[in-house]
Amino acid sequence: MVVVANIQKRKCSCLSCDLRDLVFSNLDEDDIRRVCEAKDEISYSKGEIIHGEGEEIRDFKYLKTGLVKLFRVTGEGDEQIITITRPYEFVSNINAFHEEKYRYSLSALEDSVVCCIKIDLIKNLILKNGGFALKLIAALSKTSENIISLSLEIRKRNLAGRIAFVLLYFAGEIYHSRIFELPVSRKEIADLISMSSANVIRTFSEFRRDGIIKTTGRTIEIADMNKLEVISRRG
Repeated sequence: MVVVANIQKRKCSCLSCDLRDLVFSNLDEDDIRRVCEAKDEISYSKGEIIHGEGEEIRDFKYLKTGLVKLFRVTGEGDEQIITITRPYEFVSNINAFHEEKYRYSLSALEDSVVCCIKIDLIKNLILKNGGFALKLIAALSKTSENIISLSLEIRKRNLAGRIAFVLLYFAGEIYHSRIFELPVSRKEIADLISMSSANVIRTFSEFRRDGIIKTTGRTIEIADMNKLEVISRRG
């Protein structure tokens, strides 16, 4: 059971608003000020639910810091992880403009900060400014493409190839380091790659035995990057 921590909100400064470079560069100064004055930065603890499937969509959100997973829960109570994403992504907004409720849940894999702007304000800006609308559509399309691409890359591989690909994804795309603390459990990796937990655990053991990775608790060190890349490509 997830323990919900206290959520602390703080306002951003217009001069340092990251959204300005992301999607709001087409807005004039008055609209930039409206956005920044309306934006809340909400802190979530590791494991905390940011929003749940079926909740009403009230905000446009983007991840400022941390790491999150987008998932849904099956009728049997199992998680189906759709994607794991890093800062400056818009995964929470993939159905924000055509439905009233979230189709998927979003939770923090690390302590994270999510920026929230009322969805009605964003819709107003879309109607008012075509350049902004096109840039926002491009950002959301890129997010959707990233989700599809990750899924296809995983699905075309066998078990060892899928795990190798995921480890390389964390090392290259998330942490930019050969050594990192794995932010997900073996069960969550199994959910992400559509394999059993037992197979994931066995493959990790084989990678350790073959000197491809080293593990200390949840810390992973990729000891042989070339071998891992070969397994990923041939998987």
